[in-house]
Amino acid sequence: MPSHATDQLSALKASFPDPYDIETPEGAEGWEDMYSYHNRFLEARRDEDSKRTWFRNSLHFPEVSYPFDHAVIDGSFTGTGVTNTRVFALPPALGLDVRVINGYTYMSALDSPDEETQARRAGEFAQRAGYYFKNWDALYDEWETRVTDAIKGVYEIEVPELSEFEALERVTEDRGPTQGNLLLAGYHRLLEAGDQIWTLHSEFLNLGYAAYLQFLTLCKGHFPEIGDQTISRMVSGIDVLLFRPDDELRNLARKAEELGVSDAVKACSSEDELRANLTDEAGLAWLAALDTAKDPWFNFSNGSGMYHSHRSWVDDMALPLQGIGDYIDQLRAGNDLTRPLDKLQAERDEITANYRELLDEDDREAFDETLGLARTVFPYVENHNFYVEHWFLTGFWNKVREFSAKFVEWGFWNDIEDIFFLRRAEVEEAIYDLQMAWGAGGTPQGGFHWPPIIARRREIYRALSAWSPPPALGPVPGEVNEPLTIMLWGITPETVDRWLAAQAGEGDSKVLTGFAGSPGVAEGRARVVMRPDELDTVQDGEILVAPVTSPSWTPVFGRIRGSVSDIGGIMCHAAIVSREYGLPAVVGVGFGTSTIKTGQLIRVDGDAGTVTILEEEN
Repeated sequence: MPSHATDQLSALKASFPDPYDIETPEGAEGWEDMYSYHNRFLEARRDEDSKRTWFRNSLHFPEVSYPFDHAVIDGSFTGTGVTNTRVFALPPALGLDVRVINGYTYMSALDSPDEETQARRAGEFAQRAGYYFKNWDALYDEWETRVTDAIKGVYEIEVPELSEFEALERVTEDRGPTQGNLLLAGYHRLLEAGDQIWTLHSEFLNLGYAAYLQFLTLCKGHFPEIGDQTISRMVSGIDVLLFRPDDELRNLARKAEELGVSDAVKACSSEDELRANLTDEAGLAWLAALDTAKDPWFNFSNGSGMYHSHRSWVDDMALPLQGIGDYIDQLRAGNDLTRPLDKLQAERDEITANYRELLDEDDREAFDETLGLARTVFPYVENHNFYVEHWFLTGFWNKVREFSAKFVEWGFWNDIEDIFFLRRAEVEEAIYDLQMAWGAGGTPQGGFHWPPIIARRREIYRALSAWSPPPALGPVPGEVNEPLTIMLWGITPETVDRWLAAQAGEGDSKVLTGFAGSPGVAEGRARVVMRPDELDTVQDGEILVAPVTSPSWTPVFGRIRGSVSDIGGIMCHAAIVSREYGLPAVVGVGFGTSTIKTGQLIRVDGDAGTVTILEEEN
């Protein structure tokens, strides 16, 4: 290669694009107005922000964010930051700065404190984390009460009717706030609930990762060659709430067979069809079982839960009904629907015993203690996800829709979903408009103001969605050693090298490397699924290839041989769920959905962490 070409390649690989040099996609001009100033790269901070590495958080936010949905993005990062920095005082870790570029979310870890500050924080952390670790079960029980109260609180928020007259009792008895006042108060309560839930979300989460990291570090110290997957398997085989919704589908399939209504259930693709067709005694008995299962287990988002557009099972029954139908077919084929928990626990115990035997007697006590703590805290690492991202956010998004219905009634916009094209502060402005018009008996301005803005933002959203965002921005990091970044997001020095190679047009397009998420090897035809609404295309025996795999996709696991995801590390939800279901998986491959095509024959090696394209599609 000529020297000037080598120099160009070296320069290309020296950094990712500068965030301030990213161009706006055609048709998306003015996208900045969709997001608050604190979410954007500000020109006045260019010197500072251009020197930092920004990773795209495609694990939680793989799509363009709607303006209103940024309430959730802001809240989630705030909860993580305040828990790390202010509540438990993790010695080396502060929070993350967050920015949006062309609608996609990027994050950058704040620098670790100096050694003196870390030492001071270590004393605080020992006290605070120690208290939680010693009282984990009792504190977790109390946390469950607080989080379920928070969920109920959202469902109990009332959107006032805005009737022609206030009730007579308003004059003769209570003389309290008017319906217009209550509209604003209810909206504030909703925002407060959405803000505060993220502190609950992170309260135990980072401590859970810290306990697991302590065990991982101990294992690496004693067994330098041990793989991350082997360590993770020592804490697997533990039942967690994220598997409960899928268990309910299996139970409903068994119930349908027992009652003789399986064919009727399989013929339905919606809840309305179920209730119209299952009218005899057996059908009503099955519907009663369905109603019991739905609350709360069908409050399960088809995606990450972080987007209002990812509807939950309770909103759209297509996915769970398809899962029930698949399980009915498996029962009729004589298959056992029980998850392989006993097998996983036996493998876990065998692996643990083998490594424990290699230790000196003095080291076994520390091994047992750290492993015991990791197993104690591990269920929370997944359980919080059902409570917050799924159950709480299902209620949160639907409550926003209740407020939007009031605006539709008063002519502000035509579709309930239109509210999500407004920033949360803009919704408050609309409420003031509605308060004034209702109070005076006039016509609000909103119907003249918002429709063209919403129409333009819808066009911008489509243009941004067609853009391919880079995985990182700014200079290449000197090192990547923050544990959560590695275990959850799957960002390692090797990951960065793969991104740089792809940016330079290098690499083997037939072999993709990622993390060995779940053991085993499988071959099959690929099925690329970019969005939850494409899951119904997955066929028996295929290998699922997706940007990220949601826990609520587990009903399709009975049809597939393995899974591949662009995003995630060894402790991401996709890896954990795949291990518990005994499904080979490779996560964090980076470019699976852009490299692999539906129909290609591929091999997933969940032991080596590789995906090989064997031949082209049929």
